[in-house]
Amino acid sequence: MSNQVLTPEEIKTVGVIGAGTMGAGIAQVAAQGGCKVTLVDLNSEALERGIAGIAKGLDGLVARGKMDATRAKEIVAAITPATELAALADADLVIEAIVERLDVKQSVFKELESICSEKTILTSNTSSISITSIGAALEHPERLAGLHFFNPAPIMKLVEVIQGLATDKAVINTLLTLATGWGKTAVAAKSSPGFIVNRVARPYYAEGMRLVEEGVASAPMVDALLKEAGGFRMGPFELTDLIGQDVNYAVTCSVFDAFYNDPRFKPSLVQKELVDAGWLGRKSGRGFYQYENGNQIKPELEWDNIRFGGFFQIREVIRSPQIEALLSRIEIAGVALPSVTEGEVGEIRFANGARLMLTNGQTTLERCIEENDPFIIQFDLALDYQKATALALSCHPEVPEEVWTEVYALLDFIGIKSIRLKDMPGLAVMRTVAMLINEAADALHYGIGSAEGIDAAMCAGVNYPTGLLSWADQLGADYFFEVLDNMNLFYGDDRYRVSPALQQHSMAGMQFHSV
Repeated sequence: MSNQVLTPEEIKTVGVIGAGTMGAGIAQVAAQGGCKVTLVDLNSEALERGIAGIAKGLDGLVARGKMDATRAKEIVAAITPATELAALADADLVIEAIVERLDVKQSVFKELESICSEKTILTSNTSSISITSIGAALEHPERLAGLHFFNPAPIMKLVEVIQGLATDKAVINTLLTLATGWGKTAVAAKSSPGFIVNRVARPYYAEGMRLVEEGVASAPMVDALLKEAGGFRMGPFELTDLIGQDVNYAVTCSVFDAFYNDPRFKPSLVQKELVDAGWLGRKSGRGFYQYENGNQIKPELEWDNIRFGGFFQIREVIRSPQIEALLSRIEIAGVALPSVTEGEVGEIRFANGARLMLTNGQTTLERCIEENDPFIIQFDLALDYQKATALALSCHPEVPEEVWTEVYALLDFIGIKSIRLKDMPGLAVMRTVAMLINEAADALHYGIGSAEGIDAAMCAGVNYPTGLLSWADQLGADYFFEVLDNMNLFYGDDRYRVSPALQQHSMAGMQFHSV
């Protein structure tokens, strides 16, 4: 089919099936991109609502001075409503955005094959159904691809362009260029459960919920640490409340089933309880948080160093790349660092015997026993220690209070709130980021996407503060390998097995991105 595939420049007319929030948003994107659009829905009232929603959204842009009124009218005028699939006979590209049911999608595309030109490119906006499975019902599956927009489509930058087993590569190339021309970050992905984003993002929710299940920290505290140390825009519990606990839980179950119950994707009983109770998040007024008039009731968090404060004295510093950024912040704050030496494992040693070290995925108790020193205190990962406003700590359960309060005092002095968590592997941010990196590495290993594509997808699709594989390059694949290996040893759970790609990059000292 390659020699017959339309080029991006040849795609002038676009059909969108489904006038719901997503379908209407996609129709707006295509119209803004300069195409004539036919928006199809069997329900004429849904069509009216869809067109009205587009007009309202554009009027809002005009009111805020972000779009000219004439341009807004042109976009709406470029969208023609229709209640029959036959209206798509002349479409160059069709984008389906209807119910997530394989049989329904197959039926629609089979009908489209009898209506549209042989050159028409057919696409599905599915977020979870295999493109290969949809294509199995078609005579020409080579012209079918996934074109997965994120909600709201006019605002969210990412489009995943999904290649099924039979999809012609030329179709993927056309769609990548077309979506880029529409102002999107277009990323190629292979048809696989969850594609890139819905697969790689699972640990963000799963590890947060496991921390709550294990009593390591409350949901609001985990959210605060992931935001204030990890740099994420929203914590996992705020985010699932916004998405809807039922929706997020269903996606997790779908991915878990699709991967034949791989423990990495195991659903959380904590989340199931919320779904069973009807506590679905913002839309029901209660989830992990409570809401009044749609606004979250923000709980008060208690930070340990704000309660303790006090005096500290640094006796010695062993410098290493892993703690260099934290040391830099300490020095900028005016703290003198005496007796500085270089070492493989960085640490800050206090006059009272406390030793502050970055978590390596062991519990602090394990690390204390291994080094025969009960005064080791581990601190959590941060995206940027210069900007972090909070950090988690863990220590030996029987360490004297005066030992760990000096660490609190140091962090308070440099403007970082801190909290002592229950001593479990990887603290909060480190275990979450390590698992995200591991899943990104696995997606790379299995050819789901490229390193550049995976990082771009996670930043554009779910607003991650940096690319996950770039983060691995920054701290070193070997460090995240060590963290995951130690967690795997502690739990004895295949959930924390190290991705072959991460293991290979660690052993070879390689980076995921070429410098």
